[in-house]
Amino acid sequence: MSFFGAKIAILYVIVGLFLAVIGGTIIDKLGMENEIQDYIRKMEDAATFVEELTWKDRFRFGVEQVKEVAGKVWPYVIIGVGIGAAIHNWIPESFIQTVLGKDNPFAVVLATVIGAPIYADIFGVLPIAEALFSKGVPIGTLVSFMMAVTTLSLPSLIMLSKVVKPKLLALFIGICMVGILLIGFAFNLLPI
Repeated sequence: MSFFGAKIAILYVIVGLFLAVIGGTIIDKLGMENEIQDYIRKMEDAATFVEELTWKDRFRFGVEQVKEVAGKVWPYVIIGVGIGAAIHNWIPESFIQTVLGKDNPFAVVLATVIGAPIYADIFGVLPIAEALFSKGVPIGTLVSFMMAVTTLSLPSLIMLSKVVKPKLLALFIGICMVGILLIGFAFNLLPI
């Protein structure tokens, strides 16, 4: 919300959830249960051990979790800010406009393809998106870029390939790519 406002932030969350539900429904209807890696299918249900925690223990656990997440996220934020600063200060607006501007009909596709192999979380990609936005990149192109970075990063897909077989992985990638492209083109049609 701090970069793009409440309207765009809320729409981003809604369309992301919509894509997840539609994609999951498609995968479910195609009966892809046999496309889960065999070792996952053979795992026995572990007995659940429920530990009673005091409020003090819960608070301590929460603080530990915050430290762990912050420790993992801060390098990507710094990298994102650095890339955003480089885009903002050194890449000419005319170049950005030519490659990702509203006059390039392939800008959404290009932003999605460029974003897919990059590994970052949403906090790391926001400074980059803000810098591109300040250079005139349309919001739909930015949404496609951000969704591709957070959904289709190469490390995420490698980890996912350890759990699902290639056929399901390819279907997942295809559904995400098509959905991200449609969302990007739709956002570019918004009167913003």
